[in-house]
Amino acid sequence: MFTMEERVMTKVFDYKSLDELKNQGEGKYFYIHTYGCQMNEEDSEKLSGMLKRLGYTRTEEKTEAEIILFNTCCVRENAENKVFGNLGQLKALKAKNPDLIVGICGCMMQQEGMADKILKQFPYVNIIFGTHNAYKFPEYLNRVKTEGVQIKEIFNKEEEIVEGLPVDRKSDVKAFVTIMYGCNNFCTYCIVPYVRGRERSRKPEDILKEIKELVANGYKEITLLGQNVNSYGKGLENEVSFAELLRMINEIDGLERVRFMTSHPKDLNDDVIKAIKECGKLCEQIHLPVQSGSNRILKKMNRHYTREYYLLVLNKIKREIPDVALTTDIIVGFPGETEEDFIDTLELVKEVKYDAAFTFIYSRRNNTPADMMLDQVNDEDKHNRFNRLVEAVNSNVIAQNKAYEGKIVEVLVEGTSKNDESKLSGRTRNGRLVNFAAEGVKVGDIVNVTITKAQNFSLIGEVCK
Repeated sequence: MFTMEERVMTKVFDYKSLDELKNQGEGKYFYIHTYGCQMNEEDSEKLSGMLKRLGYTRTEEKTEAEIILFNTCCVRENAENKVFGNLGQLKALKAKNPDLIVGICGCMMQQEGMADKILKQFPYVNIIFGTHNAYKFPEYLNRVKTEGVQIKEIFNKEEEIVEGLPVDRKSDVKAFVTIMYGCNNFCTYCIVPYVRGRERSRKPEDILKEIKELVANGYKEITLLGQNVNSYGKGLENEVSFAELLRMINEIDGLERVRFMTSHPKDLNDDVIKAIKECGKLCEQIHLPVQSGSNRILKKMNRHYTREYYLLVLNKIKREIPDVALTTDIIVGFPGETEEDFIDTLELVKEVKYDAAFTFIYSRRNNTPADMMLDQVNDEDKHNRFNRLVEAVNSNVIAQNKAYEGKIVEVLVEGTSKNDESKLSGRTRNGRLVNFAAEGVKVGDIVNVTITKAQNFSLIGEVCK
């Protein structure tokens, strides 16, 4: 009897037995470079899982890889430029090893004409595929190896969600679980709806099954992913709301923590806030992108809420969940943004006192409405505003961290500290990074830690005796 994973893998190859696949990559290595968001990271975990199922071993060294795969992002121009630069560097490797297989996939490939541009500029690329047909990667790889063909296949429309793909997760403690794909919001600056497609929700039973399997394998924390998780349930035969899904997940025995991202302010309703308040496994952390503090700019962005409504939602969250950590995304230099508009954003940041913020300079994206706007902001003003925004955000973060000195916090141990291998590292329920020395504590443990020192973007502590 095949498992779901085996049925998917054999269906891809149209083979009768998985045994014919297992030894294809024995003794060979692959390298994956991931650009962009957490959903791209999870996509790469699936690509890695498929390759490992074929016998390949992952490496962090391009020079020893038989397969090099770039999983791309196109949300900002800088990410695209990095892809072009890294592809160019492979020319020498390909010359030394003509059998090296180079693949490129992801959001960037869904843009009209991009695949042809890649092939023209980098003719040594072997495989190009998009976001909607990543599950077919083993088939493409097999054809390149056995037929010597060059493959370019981009599905222009989303298909049904493919369940059961093998996943090679980076962590043994926490995992990403995608609950829905695509976006229906069409913010004027954003290319995601065009490259990820319309909203499609996974069936709740498939989500619950995946999480239960993760818990059985020792995972303590999961992060639910979606372009807009608040929209979960749309399109299901029996509609289930995001709040209802959260309550179902909260009932899973052995699961310790649940996070989710990203939420759209217009859809974060009272039921979700109530679920976070009442469900003990849901962490007190909400990522709620504001993008701008100016009503005029929010309207141009097609965000469907006002500054006043956003603050109303935040105040409700703070009232119902007093210990909540609030994080956000902010764009500066959007077309038409004036100094007055930027001051509105700066004042909002100072009022909310975010625990963290992802700040971005507006990047023009082809075929988005914002790209066609005539009132583009010059680079000097963009960078000046960006620097002022970062300073305001960081001053809030540092002050918030300072308030934790002397407090006892619950930390899930995730691994060794990146800055000091003699220390362990983990996060509080509301997402703060804590580094601490501890004997007899191992990865996956949940411990109480006394914070002894606050650094700018992390905390130092000692395990409570």
